[in-house]
This record gives sequence, C-alpha cells and structure tokens, in this order.
Amino acid sequence: MTKLERTIDAIDAANALDPREIDGHPEALLYGQRMSAQVERLFPDANDVLKIAARGQHIERWILQRAAYPAGRIGYLTWRKDLAAHHSARVCELMTAAGYDSERVNTVGRMIRKEGLKRDADVQALEDVICFTFLTWYFAPFAAKHSPEKIQRIVEKTARKMSADASARVLKEFDLPSDLAAAFQSK
Repeated sequence: MTKLERTIDAIDAANALDPREIDGHPEALLYGQRMSAQVERLFPDANDVLKIAARGQHIERWILQRAAYPAGRIGYLTWRKDLAAHHSARVCELMTAAGYDSERVNTVGRMIRKEGLKRDADVQALEDVICFTFLTWYFAPFAAKHSPEKIQRIVEKTARKMSADASARVLKEFDLPSDLAAAFQSK
C-alpha cells in the first residue's frame, strides 16, 4: 500500500465515525469522497498533497460544534479558525504516520488552513475544488433554505475565492440565473 493510500484510508476511517448522515452515509466521509471526485475531474494530474488536502479538508468536522461557540460573526470566525487548525493537525498527523516528509506534511497543513489563498497555487487549487464541491452538491439545498439576497451574497463570496480559470469553468458547467452568473463573469 502506498503512502497516499494509507493516508486516504486513515482519513476515511476517521470520517466514517461521523454521527451525522446524508443519504445514509457519514457526512464527513461523503464530503471527502466528493472532494476527491472533484480533484480527479478538475486536476486529473494532481499530486498527493492536493489529493490529501481535499480528502481531509473536513476531517472530523463534527467534533467542534458551532453551538459551542458564541453567536455572531466573531464566534463563527473563531469556530472556522479552530476547525481549520483541527483539520490541519489531524491530516498532518496521519500523513506523518504514513511516512510523508515534513515538507509535504507542512504543505498540506498550510493548504487546509488556506494560508496563501490567491497567492499560492496549491492553496488556490484546493479552494477551487472546495467551491466546485459546494456548487455541485451543496448549493441547491442551501439555496432552498435561504433568501435570494443571502444566496446572492454567498455566490459572490464563492466567486471571489475562485481562480479566473475556475470561474470561467463554472459559467460553462452550471446553468446559473444571470444575476448569479454575473459574480463569475467579473474575473
């Protein structure tokens, strides 16, 4: 078994413990599988670091509950920062156990913490995968629960995080209403 396979298996084993389910599957496990599918589709020649960062980006997400943090933006941002630190630490731990060198381990940790977004190609590739995963599997259920104004804000935030190439690809692959598509056209 390769280091990549050992790491992916360890991430999946951790995520299989998620008590939350979507369509009868542990939520974090399904999310990781969907992220990997997007990596394969968007970056067929992806290296191990992108494959691992994508698969482990939400490792054990259920452990840190949003309800344990204060309400409001500061509480939300603190929760998100703590989640990123947890995801990063856990994936780095599993990579080290699988035999990866410290350079690759540190790269994945930085990617998961999104350090260097818009400046680092590895971090940007992961962010593009995250955004495509959201748009493909999670946007429609999200949109069904929220106001058009909130949907517009979320789509605009998503578009701002994406690379120009990814934004152009969104316009080709998704049939978005003109007001939402406009967020991806301004790149």
